[in-house]
Amino acid sequence: MQVPQIEQGPVAAPPPPDVCLTIGVTGHREGDTVPAAEWGRVAAALDRLFDSIAAEVAALSMPAGLGARLPTRLHSLLADGLDQLAANAARSRGWDLVAPLPFGKDLNVAINALPTTPGDARALLAGGSAADATVEARAAAIREHYAEARCFALADADAMIARRFLDMIDNLGEVDRAIDFSAHASERVALAGRVMVEQSDFIVGVWNGISEAYVGGTGHTIATALDQGIAVLWINPAAPEDWRIVHSREGLRAPVDPHSDRLASLRQLIAAALTITGNAGFRSGTAALADQRWPGRSPSLFHSYRRVEAMFGGDARPWHSLRQVYVTPASHVTAARDGILAAAAAMPSADHRLIDALAAQVVRRFAFADGVSAYLSDRYRGGMVVSFLLAGLAVVIGIAYQPFGRAADKWMFALVEFTLLVTILVITWAGQRRRWHGRWFETRRVAEYFRHAPALLILGVARPAGRWPRGADTDWPEFYARHGLRAVGLPDLTVTTAYLRAGLEVLDVHHVVQQRDYHRCKAERLTRAHRRLDVLSQRLFQLAVAAVTIYLALTLASAFGVFAEARLEAMAKTFTFLGVALPSFGGMFAGIRYFGDFERFAAISEITSQKLGSLHLRINLLLSAPESALN
Repeated sequence: MQVPQIEQGPVAAPPPPDVCLTIGVTGHREGDTVPAAEWGRVAAALDRLFDSIAAEVAALSMPAGLGARLPTRLHSLLADGLDQLAANAARSRGWDLVAPLPFGKDLNVAINALPTTPGDARALLAGGSAADATVEARAAAIREHYAEARCFALADADAMIARRFLDMIDNLGEVDRAIDFSAHASERVALAGRVMVEQSDFIVGVWNGISEAYVGGTGHTIATALDQGIAVLWINPAAPEDWRIVHSREGLRAPVDPHSDRLASLRQLIAAALTITGNAGFRSGTAALADQRWPGRSPSLFHSYRRVEAMFGGDARPWHSLRQVYVTPASHVTAARDGILAAAAAMPSADHRLIDALAAQVVRRFAFADGVSAYLSDRYRGGMVVSFLLAGLAVVIGIAYQPFGRAADKWMFALVEFTLLVTILVITWAGQRRRWHGRWFETRRVAEYFRHAPALLILGVARPAGRWPRGADTDWPEFYARHGLRAVGLPDLTVTTAYLRAGLEVLDVHHVVQQRDYHRCKAERLTRAHRRLDVLSQRLFQLAVAAVTIYLALTLASAFGVFAEARLEAMAKTFTFLGVALPSFGGMFAGIRYFGDFERFAAISEITSQKLGSLHLRINLLLSAPESALN
């Protein structure tokens, strides 16, 4: 386990993530679905649309608290036709080009260059040139884009796809072989399309609107984007000037609204992707992290929640020091470079730019948000538990003068009671004023988004923009995390079965198993704490009932002359004290149990550990299978 360290000097918060508009493109080929006569209109419409996007991004006023605005990023599968047309338009505007390829680079060139002879097909597969000038021109155009783009090539099924491709070329005209190749290749194109959708704020699609059924086709990709909550800027080649924004599959069938302001809608779409509305209040929005001083150590005065958990959760030494020294971001990065990042760097064809980006953009931000959240959690939950304890003590001390003092001494007990009540008010005021609860939940959301990200980003997996949750009061944590992860983007590498196997091992060893074991232990600990607090509360109420019962029995006995009335009078104050103190303490511990919500958090951890355990078994089944079984 990494030994916590304190960095020398102040620990600065990571800078807010830079923001970047990301676009995906999908569309038909020239002369295929779109007649050559209409292609010029489509190209002109796409060019004007990209100009509008660039103008809206440039005119957008970036609010304070965000990072720099990076060049727009275009995702394209680089197929012949619209994909390459958009790639050229992006490069001419200085945009970044990223290519999630459905195949390895050579196979992708061979398929998309559309060779018609076995010799050209095999030459392109080998990385050579085609004899047919038209085929070679298409191949050269794709290779030129490779040199300019970051390519995430899904080559894990290349051997199978290449066999079917050559079988089709060797037997041109045989429908069954063409259908067989098309079915398998289309699945790969659909997968690359899904990767593109996951990485994009919205999709630009040139589509005739006829069918969504062809797997991997333009309609299918557009439908996939809409199902994931991603808006589509739809250009119909029959009327390319009348592009429109669609937000749902139902919108594909709705008539065009002639009164809609398309540029205003586009402006709103871009603003939603690049800006965030700040919340008023102490350290709200991204300032909850950017302006936060690194806490270093847990606050000693606010350990009461964790003390309760230690005492009732089964710690062997419940009274040991609970002071935590938070692992600093630099120390956490060092540990990650010796752990998950080292494992990721050792993967075949690893992208070392990605590894460095994970350290700076993900691990460092996770460590800072995690430490701040733990600190705020201690503040809020510790303060609440202290308030419960002080409330119970205030009631008991307020009446303690009866058995332990005289009526003339009541002012001393009242003064202590007053002090305790004022302390509760001060803690409550400070918590509300400094937003302990809100900032704790916000920073915890940030930390958890970044916690599991390295294991996913090395595999090119991202949460689609339309699938990010939105908080009821604030959504800056989702904005912060989304752009922090997007800054890393897709790896620049070729995914092989060996890479996938290594990625599975990294996912299992450095995340799934660790989190499974953590949640299993946490569930057991919190379950014990809940049950023991529940038992203690019940016992105190039972003792209160017993005390009142005894007093009533003695009163009855005194009425029948069985028990001396003078003795009952002498004991009355003690029984009154017990009748107040025992229920007060019982309610106090019941309140702590209810507030702590140990049972619900234990159930959440138990379910999480079960799901992670199931995932661990599934990963190991894959790892025990032949390498060809991975895709």
